[in-house]
Amino acid sequence: MTKPTPDPRHTLTLRDVSEASGVSEMTVSRVLRNRGDVSAATRERVLEAARTLGYVPNKIAGALASQRVNLVGVVIPSLSNMVFPEVMTGISEVLEGTGLQPVVGVTNYLPDREESVIYEMLSWRPSGMIIAGLEHSTASHAMLSRAGIPIVEIMDIDGAPINHAVGISHRRAGRQMAEAIIAAGYRRIAFLGTRMPNDFRAKKRLEGFEEALSKAGLALVDREFYSGGSALLKGREMTEAVLNRTPDVDFLYFSNDMIGAGGLLYCLAQGLDVPGRIGLAGFNGVELLDGLPRKLATMDACRLAIGRKAARIIAEAPEASQVEELFPTLQPGDTIRRP
Repeated sequence: MTKPTPDPRHTLTLRDVSEASGVSEMTVSRVLRNRGDVSAATRERVLEAARTLGYVPNKIAGALASQRVNLVGVVIPSLSNMVFPEVMTGISEVLEGTGLQPVVGVTNYLPDREESVIYEMLSWRPSGMIIAGLEHSTASHAMLSRAGIPIVEIMDIDGAPINHAVGISHRRAGRQMAEAIIAAGYRRIAFLGTRMPNDFRAKKRLEGFEEALSKAGLALVDREFYSGGSALLKGREMTEAVLNRTPDVDFLYFSNDMIGAGGLLYCLAQGLDVPGRIGLAGFNGVELLDGLPRKLATMDACRLAIGRKAARIIAEAPEASQVEELFPTLQPGDTIRRP
């Protein structure tokens, strides 16, 4: 007999896990608290049932009548680049004075790590969650869907949100940049960026970029990928590799400003005419660009506004789902020829 689909408004309890796994509530409690003598097979059955249901233990059960704490979980992929600190600034500005306090978890773009961070944060029953991106593991999606609190996915709107979403269309951003590059007369275009196994937003920008190139009868003439964190040195190395391999390239499109800045410094050091002989563009619009010999073309990713809007949704806790799209501005700087 097929079991009825659980009501998503129902807060999961030990009994739900007990029924799903076929063991007693006491045994479930022992497994989830990692206490007592439980066989490996039973332990695995209980953990699998909890994972499938999206059950998260309540560490403060009985401590507060509201069963919520005044924390807002913020899950982001990195603090090592300049993007997410500005998002955090926007979140903190809005939450200040509301009684809500943001707490941060970093995933390093690893789905398993994100799953662990979400699990730990939800176990403290926060008042809301803000999480970067729309793509999550099955277990992460289940936990967020059944959390019973406002969930705001940020930075991206190209997909179906769990609850609320605030961000930009990265596919549109990629298309807009390609259109500007083509309008400026560049034709031999290369892409330089992360390998993107889990950087879904960079992947979507590249998809939009290539879509616009294809529409104009063009295609990328070279690609250079890297693993690990963004850095100026990485950008210099990647640029050197592309120009050695494909010397007639006339435009370099970087997945972010940091490696783009490194590429610009390399081109200038080689005496290349920028933007005449070769043009360059990045993405994010970080303050680093203000200190370069020439201002790198980029797009403002609306980071501060995204943080503020996400925090307002958490603070107001609207019943109806909201998707707020922001529109980044293309900043041609000094590295794209004027059409």
